[in-house]
Amino acid sequence: MFKSVFLAAMIATFAVGTAMAQETCESKAVGKDGKALAGAAKTSFMKKCMADTCATKAVSAEGKPLAGAAKTSFMTKCEKGG
Repeated sequence: MFKSVFLAAMIATFAVGTAMAQETCESKAVGKDGKALAGAAKTSFMKKCMADTCATKAVSAEGKPLAGAAKTSFMTKCEKGG
């Protein structure tokens, strides 16, 4: 019994740590001076960040990278937050 409780506690610890380590594009939108980006700089940063984030997720059910129309469709939907 102790082993199963310990194992469950370890899994929960890693799950919380991983979730907290993930940053959103919004939280990364900070300039070199440590201030939040605004205006065109923020818009440009957010667009690039979302494209980069979505590109890593553009894989098929078999784990192969998407290409062509399937990738275009996925990227458009992903970048809109859908």
